[in-house]
Amino acid sequence: MLLVLGYVTGMAILGGLHADEWSWQDSLRYFMAGFFLAFSFFKMLDLQGFADSYRMYDILAKKTAVWAYLYPFVELGLGIAFLINLSPVITNLVTLVVMLVSIIGVIQSVLNKKAIKCACLGAVFNLPMSTVTILEDGWMILMSAVMLWMGV
Repeated sequence: MLLVLGYVTGMAILGGLHADEWSWQDSLRYFMAGFFLAFSFFKMLDLQGFADSYRMYDILAKKTAVWAYLYPFVELGLGIAFLINLSPVITNLVTLVVMLVSIIGVIQSVLNKKAIKCACLGAVFNLPMSTVTILEDGWMILMSAVMLWMGV
């Protein structure tokens, strides 16, 4: 997980360099693009396994299995939207809503000390749900909120 975040962070920093100047707004956008693209990739390696794990804790996926299968494609779409800077306000708003809904089930699982496998990197890795998952979701919420506030 740290390796993936390291790659995404490096890409974001390099992506924010323009004409010998660094743009933190572009770096945030590229980080979010890389995050969503990388994480959707891992989920799609075993879509069924991801959906089964995700339905154990996500409040929306518990109610409808369709959301568990759609979620990696929503992440893919958000990653592409951030990468090409498509409708930044809408992209950030959708990200904010999706991640706020997502973090609810994560927080509930961690607070209830449920031993649930985190589906953040799909079914490929066997990672436990933890406060790290809350921090990841919270970071995405914060970045999308800041970008909305800044009008990026």
